[in-house]
Amino acid sequence: VQNGCDHRCTFCIIPYGRGNSRSVPMGAVVDQARKLTESGYREIVLTGVDATSYGAGLPGEPSLGYLAKTLLKQVPDILRLRLSSIDSIEVDRHLMDLIADESRFMPHLHLSLQHGDDMILKRMKRRHLRDDAIRFCREVRSLRPDIAFGADMIAGFPTETDEMAENAATLAEECGISSLHVFPYSPRPGTPAARMPQLDRALVKERAARLRARGDTLRIAHLDAMVGSEQTILVENNGFAHTDNFTLVAAPDLAPRTLARVAITGHNGKHLNMQYLAAQAA
Repeated sequence: VQNGCDHRCTFCIIPYGRGNSRSVPMGAVVDQARKLTESGYREIVLTGVDATSYGAGLPGEPSLGYLAKTLLKQVPDILRLRLSSIDSIEVDRHLMDLIADESRFMPHLHLSLQHGDDMILKRMKRRHLRDDAIRFCREVRSLRPDIAFGADMIAGFPTETDEMAENAATLAEECGISSLHVFPYSPRPGTPAARMPQLDRALVKERAARLRARGDTLRIAHLDAMVGSEQTILVENNGFAHTDNFTLVAAPDLAPRTLARVAITGHNGKHLNMQYLAAQAA
């Protein structure tokens, strides 16, 4: 629903390759969603390079949350609606309303955090600070206790110290991130960060590995907490499914597009195992 970016994070080359932010008109999004549901699709994901900037430049400047509300109202056959990666500092009131009150809006958000140290966030030219991320996650969890968070983080950004790297790990813990995507920093020619004092590549890889290990611990804790619960899953084409909160479940004996109620019986550290209970009414 959106492409390009108006922001200039110091590590990112995207604005130079994709240009400024552009949004697909709401009517076109609604029409496409209607066609997908009529073809049998049960879940729709709204994606964008900077999805939470959706609407700038469109008549009335509708927000991403307003677009999601409109979709669910005008296309009642959408059974599950998700968002791709979002920037929490741009989340609007409409989206918070959906999180709190709309069962068809799935309880999972993937956050573009990038780091957990305020000085590094400033050097990245991000628009949020550490406490902003913690406050956002707490507020969302108070509205939707079953929500799960994923997040992107960069390890080894120029000038990062050991203490700063530790701040990234503890932010993931304080926010309760269950799926942490870690990227070792790599300089992109032409970006401001590429001209900053660089860390040794071996140190960058080491810090990325340490941050991934903390993410593994958080993922295991999340999987442990789901064992013994009942969940609704949507089966995909590869023998796997996802719960409402986007946790991966092995479902080798269920047909693709099946919506099912299952009991979570265990996990292998990467995905949940389940026992089928009943078909979920559409």
